[in-house]
Amino acid sequence: MMSRIEQLIGEIEEYIDGCKYQPLSNSKIVVNRDELEELLVELRLRIPDEIKQYQKIISNRDAILADAKAKGKSGVCLLGSKKQKHWLTDQSFAKSNGFEVVDTTDDGYELLALSFDGTFPRFTQKAKKQKIENKELTIYYDMQCPFVYQSLEIVKQYCEINNVPILMIQVDTLQKAKDLPCVFNNWAVFYHGEFETVNLLDKNTLTRLLKK
Repeated sequence: MMSRIEQLIGEIEEYIDGCKYQPLSNSKIVVNRDELEELLVELRLRIPDEIKQYQKIISNRDAILADAKAKGKSGVCLLGSKKQKHWLTDQSFAKSNGFEVVDTTDDGYELLALSFDGTFPRFTQKAKKQKIENKELTIYYDMQCPFVYQSLEIVKQYCEINNVPILMIQVDTLQKAKDLPCVFNNWAVFYHGEFETVNLLDKNTLTRLLKK
């Protein structure tokens, strides 16, 4: 599950990527100060609580592995990336604790696994493509993250007001998860048939996305 801090960092990165360059410059950009400050203020407020959450996750590592073994699981796996992304588990930490890369996608995502019995999971071929036939705004989601519901309501309202066609697909069964056209099951946004982002959408990020 992506934390709100990770989502905010992603939103800031996407905001910067979507800004226009100043005239006669290929490095300086024009930003809306109010929009950027709003993101930074929330980021500052979230940091103390989420540090506590991370500490709890690290302390629960042994309990997670023990639980998986007790339930007869083949192992534990997690999503990573060749280029470390802020919203994914630190690959160096995972690898130092026995995880190894067992599959990759063309755009650099990695499947890491810690196997108990010598078997390893794989991405489906469909998930590796990260493309869909539908050209409308399409969101695959589940309710793992507590912020998903709020983002869904924002997106629904925006699309209704602006007459934007949208398809929302809840991933609420194992079969739906296996049939996903991407490597993310809790939130994945497609537009014009292309995978766009795993970041939750607000009005500003949605407006920028639909301008593409």
